[in-house]
Amino acid sequence: MFRGSITALITPFDGERVDEKSFQSFCDWQIKSGTKALVPTGTTGESPTLSHPEHDRVVELCIEAAAGRVPVMAGTGSNNTAEAIRLTQSAKDAGADAALIAMPYYNKPTQDGMVAHYTAIHNAVDIPIYIYNIPGRSIVDMTPETMGKLSKLKNIVGVKDATGDVGRVTSQREFCGNDFNQLSGEDTTAIGFNAHGGNGCISVTSNVAPDLTAIMQNASLHGERAIAIEMQDRLMPLHKALFVESSPAPTKYALSLLGKCKEDVRLPIIPLQEASKRIIEAAMKHAGILD
Repeated sequence: MFRGSITALITPFDGERVDEKSFQSFCDWQIKSGTKALVPTGTTGESPTLSHPEHDRVVELCIEAAAGRVPVMAGTGSNNTAEAIRLTQSAKDAGADAALIAMPYYNKPTQDGMVAHYTAIHNAVDIPIYIYNIPGRSIVDMTPETMGKLSKLKNIVGVKDATGDVGRVTSQREFCGNDFNQLSGEDTTAIGFNAHGGNGCISVTSNVAPDLTAIMQNASLHGERAIAIEMQDRLMPLHKALFVESSPAPTKYALSLLGKCKEDVRLPIIPLQEASKRIIEAAMKHAGILD
């Protein structure tokens, strides 16, 4: 099972080129810092601007770097069902342990349309599938009832819930059952999500502070409330700062300060304004990860 601190990985660029060496070194650092699983080619990995060959290659690089030490959940979502099937099949062929499939964006499918989309992918590719419900980006919101219908399919095994509503955990458990693996996709409410029965977080913050995020998640899942709150208090300004401008530009800037990658992003994401950089630096100092 995917559990604990799971990183929604950035994709390092060197200009317009995927920086393969930095990416694999970054994956290794994540694992050695306590991250329990890796998620390449999600939206934090700028997947909408990766070409299909680049997308496939980044998944391959992650699996190679992980070398079986932690599981890999590849982001394979698209608002084009046929494209999502192709990306998911490629990830399976590369050896991914699961696929994370974001809700179709822009199309605004109905609840029945969502069921049809995920069912088509499920029937085409034999791999564990996690639904990525993020209404803030996709506009549409999958209801617990709809999720319950999809959870009856053999390979739809969990959700990355980025609604920020910790009450969803209980509602989704009602319709999906206790074995449906619920993971938060929202760092600021991750402790509360676990308290309601969640099993961890697919985190943006863990890109920058993998050790602290791992300690927080481990403490939260093992009833060590004081430690979890201490870590959350250290990380909360960083949770917020990493979205001071469009993600993942803030995360890449923070990582550039740690020498992990360049700031380079792809349009329509642009480099940070100077004022935003100061906010991120202050948050990193508050967390104790920058002098």
